Amino acid sequence: MTHDSRDLIRLFETCFAASYNTRLVGGAPEPIYLPADAEEPMHRILFTHDYFRSALHEIAHWCVAGAARREQVDFGYWYAPDGRSAEQQSAFEQVEVKPQALEWLFCEAAGHRFRVSLDNLSGEATDPTPFKQRVVDQVQDYLRNGIPERPACFIDALLNFYRPGTSLQAEAFTLGQL
Repeated sequence: MTHDSRDLIRLFETCFAASYNTRLVGGAPEPIYLPADAEEPMHRILFTHDYFRSALHEIAHWCVAGAARREQVDFGYWYAPDGRSAEQQSAFEQVEVKPQALEWLFCEAAGHRFRVSLDNLSGEATDPTPFKQRVVDQVQDYLRNGIPERPACFIDALLNFYRPGTSLQAEAFTLGQL
C-alpha cells in the first residue's frame, strides 16, 4: 500500500477545512502549527518535508488542542529539542501520551506502521516502557470510552480511504507491538 502525504492533505481538507478553517501543509523544514493571521486567513498545520508520519503526528497534536490553544503558534506548547535531561524528558512524555495514542490510531486506520517516539536520541537515557504503557492505556481508553469528535472524523476518513470495510479493534493495540 502506498502512503502519500498528499492523500492526507486531501482527507484533512475534506474533514476540516470548512468547519475548522484549517489546512494541512507539507514541505516544512520543521513541523509547526500557525494560527490564521492578517496574511493567511486559514490556520495551518505544517509538517516536515512530505513525511507521512510527520503529518499524522501533527494532526494528532491539533486534535488534542482545544480552541484557545488553536489560536496560539504551536498551540503554546513548551518544547525542548533532542538532548533533554531525564526531567525534561518526563515533561515531554506527559504532553505526548494523547497525541501519540491518536497517531497510533491514525497509523492503524491507514495501514501504516507506528513507532512510539521518544524524540531524545542524544539526551539522558530513560526507560521507555512506562511511556509506551501510558500510550497503550490511552489508546485502550479511547477505544473503550469513545474517540473525540475530530480524531474520530479523521480516523473514519482514513479507514474509508485506506482500509474500507474495516474498523479499529482494541486487540490490535498492545505493548508488545511497540
